[in-house]
Amino acid sequence: MAKLYFRYGAMNSGKSTSLLQAAHNYEERGQHVLLAKPQLDRKGDRDIVSRLGVRRPADFTVGPDDDIALAFERNRERVRQATGADVACLMVDEAQFLTESQVDDLLRIAIRESVPVLAYGIRTDFQTVAFPGSRRLLEISHTLEELKTICRCGRKAVFNARRIGDTYVFDGNQVAIDSFEDVTYESLCGQCYLRESDGALGRGRGGAPAFSYVSGPDADFT
Repeated sequence: MAKLYFRYGAMNSGKSTSLLQAAHNYEERGQHVLLAKPQLDRKGDRDIVSRLGVRRPADFTVGPDDDIALAFERNRERVRQATGADVACLMVDEAQFLTESQVDDLLRIAIRESVPVLAYGIRTDFQTVAFPGSRRLLEISHTLEELKTICRCGRKAVFNARRIGDTYVFDGNQVAIDSFEDVTYESLCGQCYLRESDGALGRGRGGAPAFSYVSGPDADFT
């Protein structure tokens, strides 16, 4: 039986790089893969982009109301028609932006279609609150794998802090896309995160709904 894998980590832990390397490994052995990403991730337009500068177009993108299983089947059939071979793996970047029902469909693809699914993403937002897609992946994935990165202090980073300019902020929309503000993110260990947040965790939980965002000219997210 094929499995659903969730490979997660803080920002800058090499998730997209790992995905692109895994795709290369399959294709180096003559196998075919499908790459997908949520439309909410506007970094690189339709491309999956590694921070190392490597990029590759996704085979399809997924909107919040899209049927990911149907999109998979359409693209799977395209591969079959073009190559005469089946798809060996489905890989999804920025999987935290999927809906819970779309994550459920990833599990169905793995089990019912016997196609391994590798989902890559971050667990929590800048307020340490789980994204709905990540929470569901943690609940139902067959295999969980943490991709590690380091904090500025040298410890393992586990949280994603948001900054506007040089100031850390702990309130606001869960996702800031196309923001007018100078929004950046930094991966921090628990100790450094608590130092910057004055000991607060999950501040603003009752405020912004999941996947709300502000718009403007410059793309950024999380």
